[in-house]
Amino acid sequence: MSMPINPLNAVLTVRELAEADRMAQAAGTGETELMQQAGQAVAQAIIRRWTPRMVVVLCGPGGNGGDGLVAARCLADAGWTVRIALLGSRESLAGAAAVHAQRLTGALEPLAPAALTGAALVVDALYGAGLRGRVEGIAEETLVAAAQSGVPLVAIDVPSGVLGDTGESLGAVAAALTVTFVRKKPGHLLEPGRSLCGEVVVADIGISAAILAGILPTMLENAPSCWQRAVPQLRQAGNKYHRGHALISGGYPQTGAARLAARAAARVGAGLTTIAVPDPAAPIYASSLISIMVHPLQAHEDFNCLLDDPRYSAVLIGPGSGVSEETRARVLAMLGSGRPIVLDADALTAFAGNPAELDWAISGPCILTPHEGEFQRLFDATGDKITRARAAARCSGAIIVLKGRDTVIASPDGRVIINSNAPATLATAGSGDVLSGLILGLLAQGMEPHLAAAAGVWMHGAAADAFGPGLMSEDLPDLVPGVLRRLIRRAAEA
Repeated sequence: MSMPINPLNAVLTVRELAEADRMAQAAGTGETELMQQAGQAVAQAIIRRWTPRMVVVLCGPGGNGGDGLVAARCLADAGWTVRIALLGSRESLAGAAAVHAQRLTGALEPLAPAALTGAALVVDALYGAGLRGRVEGIAEETLVAAAQSGVPLVAIDVPSGVLGDTGESLGAVAAALTVTFVRKKPGHLLEPGRSLCGEVVVADIGISAAILAGILPTMLENAPSCWQRAVPQLRQAGNKYHRGHALISGGYPQTGAARLAARAAARVGAGLTTIAVPDPAAPIYASSLISIMVHPLQAHEDFNCLLDDPRYSAVLIGPGSGVSEETRARVLAMLGSGRPIVLDADALTAFAGNPAELDWAISGPCILTPHEGEFQRLFDATGDKITRARAAARCSGAIIVLKGRDTVIASPDGRVIINSNAPATLATAGSGDVLSGLILGLLAQGMEPHLAAAAGVWMHGAAADAFGPGLMSEDLPDLVPGVLRRLIRRAAEA
């Protein structure tokens, strides 16, 4: 799949956005005008959310501070009481920031915690997403004082101290609202940046579509627009085999995980779902599953016989499997079958002692769904979450779903989709098993692996969000039909 040409949910790096800014200026839109548009957008976002009050704008010496100067002037023009606290002197301002400083009528105070006296709203315009060092000195003291004051804080671009490309925090404090420009950056979506940004507004500052079309993104924020056209559709003349047959390796004595995955696969549309389980466990599985078929296994070799049946269209192993030589051997057999496969949980940890063996065995469509602990057992990749997920995908040849509140889906070809709709209620036992089942069910129906992974992750978050507090993992599969209905309705409206 080729990446869409800069869609609205494209995620651009700091460098890519700087290039868009440079190209806009080369095309005739001056830096001063771009800064004016940015500052106006910040002021408008504030006016839409708060009533007039005393606002203190904390400005740095660069472009972020220039945006703050414009926002301050626009708020004052709208009747707000505004004070500006500047890091450095007015004489240290350069370029467009200096131009906009000349347009101010009021005085600029020195940046200090005392400048916050009487503030009912604070605007953080100290540093933008391109910051490389830690926020220190008087800037850090003032931001900490602002956070301790309890008044709302609005960040321009990112909260000062959040790195735009990684989400890492180097002294940032949390904002209630972040106003950024053109497109989101990874730091708006990756933790801890995501939590520090609060509500994120992406403002148009007049950079043309033609310029953006020249910047080909490799990252997207997960949304139905990424994959909805690829979601398998029901056929009036179809039958259950047209909808795929999902096969799951079920564990014993841990039986709940595979059952959760099986119900999720069926709910997301797999025409048939089978769990192959050790013979002693068959009554346990069968007593709680009605439409899910349970296939007892007398011996380990019996599973390999199932793989000879061409009607199974996708397979899953890991939930409740146990970390054992038998799990490892079964994974290798499933990979050898060439079918699309999802490896989760114990199927990943079984290779912790020899991860290269897993890499060598992956030759067909494969999705790995590790959480951070499982990821570290298999890969020695370092760096931020996107860098590590990309490196693991490239090394293994598999789609990597590196789970968390900021799940990253990385493909061996470098494509990345960052998920942002996961509510905190998903932090409950078994929710990962449901996710692997959702991805399996989509794969079984023939969905392309990278998109199946992204769709499964998004649906997982949407289902949890629809339920709200009190969620248990067993609630999730029954919430999936509602998510699918909403997707169908959205597609029809579009």
